[in-house]
Amino acid sequence: MTANKLTVGDWMTPNPITVEEDATVMEAIHLLKERNIRRLPVMRAGRLVGLVTEKMLLGYMPAKGTALDQWELHYLLARTPVRKAMNPSPHTVTPETPITDAARLLHDRKLNGVLVLDARGDLVGLLTTTNALEALIHFTTAAAQSP
Repeated sequence: MTANKLTVGDWMTPNPITVEEDATVMEAIHLLKERNIRRLPVMRAGRLVGLVTEKMLLGYMPAKGTALDQWELHYLLARTPVRKAMNPSPHTVTPETPITDAARLLHDRKLNGVLVLDARGDLVGLLTTTNALEALIHFTTAAAQSP
């Protein structure tokens, strides 16, 4: 890869794990833990309709001071659909977006990741701050080793 080919498509995580909008908050929490991930694109009939993160799901849980007991809380989370906790307008980029533009978006908006959509609007990947840092490490290391 050369410096002029620094695109999101080169560094994104392709085919991210997703969740359907009708899945429950509890199912989404379990999926995040099982797969050791922190965000899930939310889908409806194969189309992106939102994003839910670990932080959003944990923030959706009632406060510790609530009168709900453990069973009532579990019941509530097992009945609440993900669409109630999701962000319906997540930030997106395309695979052709320069990695520097995506990194600037992550920085300026204080995001931990953005969804990657192709020209048809289909979800094709996810770019996280970790992916952007991997690109930075790769290219700064390569530049340092150049004569």
